[in-house]
Amino acid sequence: MFELCFLGTSASAPSVERNMTSTLVIHEGERFLLDCAEGTQRQILQSGLGFKDLRRVFLTHGHLDHILGLGGIASTFGRWEAINRLEIYAGKWALDRVRDLMRVVLRSHEVEIEIVYIELKPGRILESKNLTIDAFSVVHRGSGCFGFVLQEKTKRPFLAEQAERLGVPVGPERKRLVAGDAITLADGRIVQPEQVLGDPIAGTKLVYVGDVARMNEIIEPARGADALVMEATYIAQDAAIARKFGHITAAESAECARIAGVKQLYLTHISRRYAGAAIEAEARAIFPNTIVANDLDRAVVKRG
Repeated sequence: MFELCFLGTSASAPSVERNMTSTLVIHEGERFLLDCAEGTQRQILQSGLGFKDLRRVFLTHGHLDHILGLGGIASTFGRWEAINRLEIYAGKWALDRVRDLMRVVLRSHEVEIEIVYIELKPGRILESKNLTIDAFSVVHRGSGCFGFVLQEKTKRPFLAEQAERLGVPVGPERKRLVAGDAITLADGRIVQPEQVLGDPIAGTKLVYVGDVARMNEIIEPARGADALVMEATYIAQDAAIARKFGHITAAESAECARIAGVKQLYLTHISRRYAGAAIEAEARAIFPNTIVANDLDRAVVKRG
């Protein structure tokens, strides 16, 4: 299960209703910040979620409306919060821009924080006990633009009643079976993991995409996702403008979700020229399970 908080949902510049792009993802208590626009730290405070355990930031690309908030967050962490290390994952071009920003923030040595820069390549970024995070390349403007797949690992439920029937005692033996190891009981019988584990159950899948010029690279990574977070900067009647600036329309995002067979589509990165209702109407005509996110909206993403 993933929890989302849409900290900012505006494209390019803030509006009265919307701050610029940033989303907080929480998984089993671990927090990840995806993009970090100007004003993100105040949005985190407004959300009531606070900064606890926020140590990793993933950037979709290096445009200013996706990175400028990092300077403020680094300053706040270094001065006020019990967080002394921040990991920033991004393509090379984005990292170069962030380093320039941090040189201004940190050059006086008034702020004490370790910034770790991790250059993204397509493929596995992180792996923990129950989570993998992968990056995939997308086309926008400039090099090193990425989307992210956050995927819980497949599990096989432990069949306690079956274990009881086989005489498997509670304790280390059951843990070994869950880990995939066979055990030998006191009477000499061998119990295989397959005898006490149910059918595999796929974990929850969340896909997050920033600014994109086309959907070609997104369909396969998003295939079967429980939720897809994607931009909808323009509507179809302004497709020519979208092309000029390397974006897609709400209709195209909806079509991508339909083709990929995702369960739920969340649209964000909304231009100030549109009301959210116009974006939502266009997308829902193609993919009914569409929600246009507003600032500080929260969502729970579960399997199924």
